Amino acid sequence: MIRPSTATDLARLVAEEQAGSRLPSVAAGIVRDGELVWSAARGSIDGREGGRDADEHTQYRMGSITKTFVAVAVMRLRDEGRLDLTDPLDKHLPDTTIGDVTIAQLLSHGAGVQAETDGPWWERTAGGPWRSLSSQLGRRHPAGERFHYTNVGFGVLGELVGRLHGRSWSKVIAEELLEPLGMDRTTSRPVAPHAHGLAVHPFADVVLAEPEHDGGAMAPAGQLWTTVRDLARWAAFLGGRTDGLLSAGTLAEMCRPLVVVDVPGAPWTDAHGLGVQLWNDDGRRFTGHGGSMPGFLAEVRVDVETGDGVVVLTNTTTGLSRDFGSGLLDTFAAAEPRTPPVWRVGAVPPELFELVGHWYWGPRTFELRATDDGWLRLGPANGGGRTSRFRPDGDGGWVGLDGYYAGEPLRVVRHPDGSVRHLDLASFVFTRTPYDPSADVPGGVDTAGWH
Repeated sequence: MIRPSTATDLARLVAEEQAGSRLPSVAAGIVRDGELVWSAARGSIDGREGGRDADEHTQYRMGSITKTFVAVAVMRLRDEGRLDLTDPLDKHLPDTTIGDVTIAQLLSHGAGVQAETDGPWWERTAGGPWRSLSSQLGRRHPAGERFHYTNVGFGVLGELVGRLHGRSWSKVIAEELLEPLGMDRTTSRPVAPHAHGLAVHPFADVVLAEPEHDGGAMAPAGQLWTTVRDLARWAAFLGGRTDGLLSAGTLAEMCRPLVVVDVPGAPWTDAHGLGVQLWNDDGRRFTGHGGSMPGFLAEVRVDVETGDGVVVLTNTTTGLSRDFGSGLLDTFAAAEPRTPPVWRVGAVPPELFELVGHWYWGPRTFELRATDDGWLRLGPANGGGRTSRFRPDGDGGWVGLDGYYAGEPLRVVRHPDGSVRHLDLASFVFTRTPYDPSADVPGGVDTAGWH
């Protein structure tokens, strides 16, 4: 648990946001090490004095956070070998007019598919069946050209999940994700106690009830309802506590930025991976998603490195401060810094000792270090530059895992007596001294030497 002073500071921020932004109610929570370590709520579920107070068990509509559940279901199908992310849609759903876009493009909002349906505002009107959606699918941009957020695309992905499983997308989510994770207060329709969706008048302290309905074929874009406690469990999932329902490698794959959200005149801080939003805050990476439906706003945001996360739910159409969730997380992290793990002696394979130490790429000094898992890490000795980890490739060499050299081969070249001569990394030669003339430096080394 957290210190009482930290809890007080966080609760004050919730109170200030509820009052200052005129939110009927707001509930929030902080996650660390896979657990909900703090939560608070303020306001009543219908916005009226004397109404039922909101708490961590109150349901709110999560809106587009629903998309992250659909995305995980798609990735599980990929891991089972039932689809490939590069598959064109019509390989699995032949009854659409966008069959040439790939599953990966739909997940990352890079398919160019229209943002909304052609009919009335789908978020405020009852949804129709799949055939009504499939008949109106169109695109606004060529596939792969740019980021274009698409609610419609996730309606399509929900149908894909349901079609391949032979049951509705919501049943797949419930049976394969919600039940195993213990998220028993996350449902496709509201279950009491739940907040009422409200719009707050911009110039008067009155509210207007927003409609609630089954979204039909568009439901995968924003249908699910949840609580702070349940959404905190999902934040833990996105932070790496997947309980075996998704591999660490697949989760990391989902959280790689694929399509940048390009806003003219603004720095690139937002991107999308495979079904998740990504934020870059001065080098700190966050994953998660925002949610918006008439009467509701929501957010789940997780620090990719630490796993710390924040969840926010409120029942208003607009008004929640853009940086409220991130502000809560920053306040928590500053007040409750993580204690570094105890350094312990590792088990480094002896054969790595001849490889570690200083290496030179031309005149620049690099360091090659062994890690406890038997891998290698190469990076500049001073200043920034290309840094990558390498794992054994099973054939006497190494392969890059990240950074510039991800997927690239690292080969140890030896003298006839077996001693290490140099390293060959994707055609770059690293030597024990700058431009070692005894190594096979591309282009040769000037015979006049250093002068």
